[in-house]
Amino acid sequence: MNEVKCVCGHVNPHGTILCESCGRALTDEAKKGKLHDMRYEGSARRSQTYNKTFIDKTWNFFSSVKVGIWLIVITLIASALGTIFPQVMYIPPNVDPAQYYGEQYGTLGQIYYWLGLHDLYSSWWYLLLIASIGVSLVICSLDRVIPLHRALKNQRVDRHEGFLKRQRLFNRKEANISDGDIEKFEKALKDKKYNIRVEDGNILAEKGRFSRWGPYVNHIGLIIFLIGGMLRFVPGMYVDEVLWLRDGETKTIPGTNNEYVLENKKFTVDFYDKEKDKEVYNSALEKAGPVVKEFKSDVVLYKRDPEQTLGSESDLVEVQKAKIIVNEPLKFDHFAIYQQSYRSDEFQSMTFTLMNKKQEKGYGDVTIDLFDPKDSYDLGNGYKVELVGYYPDFSGFAENGEPQTNSPNPNNPAFVFNMISPEHPKGEVSFTAIRQTVEPLGETDYKMTFKGIDTRNATALTVRKDMTLWILGVGGAIFMIGVIQGSFWMHRRIWLQRKDGEILIAGHTNKNWHGLKKDISDLIKDTSIPDVIDQTGENKGKESGNT
Repeated sequence: MNEVKCVCGHVNPHGTILCESCGRALTDEAKKGKLHDMRYEGSARRSQTYNKTFIDKTWNFFSSVKVGIWLIVITLIASALGTIFPQVMYIPPNVDPAQYYGEQYGTLGQIYYWLGLHDLYSSWWYLLLIASIGVSLVICSLDRVIPLHRALKNQRVDRHEGFLKRQRLFNRKEANISDGDIEKFEKALKDKKYNIRVEDGNILAEKGRFSRWGPYVNHIGLIIFLIGGMLRFVPGMYVDEVLWLRDGETKTIPGTNNEYVLENKKFTVDFYDKEKDKEVYNSALEKAGPVVKEFKSDVVLYKRDPEQTLGSESDLVEVQKAKIIVNEPLKFDHFAIYQQSYRSDEFQSMTFTLMNKKQEKGYGDVTIDLFDPKDSYDLGNGYKVELVGYYPDFSGFAENGEPQTNSPNPNNPAFVFNMISPEHPKGEVSFTAIRQTVEPLGETDYKMTFKGIDTRNATALTVRKDMTLWILGVGGAIFMIGVIQGSFWMHRRIWLQRKDGEILIAGHTNKNWHGLKKDISDLIKDTSIPDVIDQTGENKGKESGNT
């Protein structure tokens, strides 16, 4: 039951429609048909033969081209939905996504979050869709390419008469062909680069068979491309992070597994000068105002010494000093650090003076590091200031009266102070923000008076590492090879047989039937071999004798 033996003696796999060797029709449907379906040479495909076990059903599901197309469509729709609102990596840091999307985008934002679209490209179901497309490509290819290769490899020169007359291009004629005409025909075939096989006076001419593998080369390229895309989710294979560094700040470079550290010595930004650049940019500068000419970061790259204790002062070994400029990144160990953006004059510290309101007398200054504030500041002589609350990016008061902050960045600092003095040993509470002072527990005798602020520049650096790029490149190159292979070449076959005083000629191609028919007309010129007729009627031909 698993094999079908043809009259010619060739044993075909179960489910074969046309004998792989002689082309004889093996099924009633193929015998009744006017023309043979030569898409897969009538070979047995697993998906059309077996449908009993769970493995069979799974194979058949993924071998369907319709299923593959629907998987691609669903993935494209999901990818489009992921662009409606920002992905989670682009929302402000240290913000709860569950609250952020609802507050910013309302009900649609909440639905967006509930469906997991906020982290779409890392979600398990999106990766499952990508993997399903890969599985579909693999199974589709194996289901077709293996039987097709077997059928093309086993084909004989002498084909069954029923096989030839059910080809789209076919003709027969009662005539005897001279050896001279056969020689002319063979020579013309060689001139057109056909590969010729001759057996018992019958001819099989073939060229461009490699073009049949073009779609499967495409599949291989896509599979490799998908593998490269999925490898981006493997730790260490792909990094695309933003690193903010302020002047004098040192941080571990993300994605380096704590191995590399970067110090920002100084960030500088240069503007076009109206006087120096007057001749070229004068009109533009008048309209646009200050325009950035260049911004760069002077940095030092360190590598941790594995022999030293992590976090100690001596565990960093200087690797190199560099200037990171736009389009001129710092490169090391498969990483590249690009200059992306900057913030100039970012708040660094604020200084307040503890003042007695009535006497207007100061009792000491308090300088608060906005990135590392202390809990208390002792001014001596019984005067002390405690920092009860710090809100770096103050946005207002909640319904319960609690101050709120939008982000951990000191864009609009606000503080809750407890001011301790000899008169008030338990302290007085005051809320202080820029241009705003609130005394939530009643009027106080002391206040915190703003004295000054220190600023510094901050540079935004993009840290990138892509170990999958060459895989994506290889996949893309193989895909393009398949496109070229299948687009610019075609598989053409011509059969010429002499049986019982008749001449049978047939031709088949996977595309461009008009071109094949013209080929055959040129090949039989000045011979008694009949021209082929397009049995579909699309390219009407006439029998031709000697011309």
